Amino acid sequence: MRFCLSGASGFLGTALKDRLEADGHTTVTLVRREPRGPDESRWDPDSGELDQAVIDAADVVVCLAGAPIAHWPWTSSYRRELVDSRVATTSTIAEAVARAPRPPVLLAGSGINAYGEDRGDTLLVEGTPRGPGFLADVVEAWESAAAPAVAAGSRVCFLRTAPVLDGSGGLLRVIALPFRLGVGGRLGSGKQYFPLISLRDWLEAVVFLAEDADASGPYNLVTPEPATNADLTRALAGALHRPALVTVPSPAMRLLLGGLASLALGSLRAAPRKLEEEGFSFADRDVREVVAAALARGGAD
Repeated sequence: MRFCLSGASGFLGTALKDRLEADGHTTVTLVRREPRGPDESRWDPDSGELDQAVIDAADVVVCLAGAPIAHWPWTSSYRRELVDSRVATTSTIAEAVARAPRPPVLLAGSGINAYGEDRGDTLLVEGTPRGPGFLADVVEAWESAAAPAVAAGSRVCFLRTAPVLDGSGGLLRVIALPFRLGVGGRLGSGKQYFPLISLRDWLEAVVFLAEDADASGPYNLVTPEPATNADLTRALAGALHRPALVTVPSPAMRLLLGGLASLALGSLRAAPRKLEEEGFSFADRDVREVVAAALARGGAD
């Protein structure tokens, strides 16, 4: 198949591009700079400009572009950037998909925070109403930007992605560092659910959704067995053979990180109901398997 990718220079986009090409698929990457070869195409999502022919030729378009959530501090201007960067990229692509003579499949980036920032023990599946909070508002605007593609009859899947763990980069290197230094521990009470997924399962899920002709709508890309922050703490400490004696109080995190603290202290007990109902099989079903798979790919350095 022929894939068009935006956000391909990021952690997930790079891994997806490599995976698709290893499987024999053709990829074209949307870039903001001058293209360096035939597998790149210049676009400017802020002005809504891209080469329509690239979208017309694609079987699947994957939109992963957007400013990083894990950025400190969340100033008012950065909050606007979090929204605007996602809406501009998704709407530009969705409008091009809608113009295509044969609208390609659109796999639109999204986030597990569609359900809010703190839902306690409530089980969050794809039919659960969205919750309150800034990040939920971001996701609502993000997914709404794909409306032109949906209206044009494109098969659109929303990738409600949980934090992805892998030794090649991303979140694992940040959260594992305190453990390697012997000062790792739980955040706040540790009872809050912390959604996550291994990189290999995330990649398999994206390919699965690209190939499944019946898949559409939102999908939770998250482990089947929800884990708490305390569960993650024990898994990391055990895998790295380090103590986990430190507790970072919730007030201290909120004082230091502001709104960003909600990512660590909020509780989201999310589950991938639709993926499993439609036949997807996870390699890493719980937090211990996710951590083991991530550390096996270089995260133990």
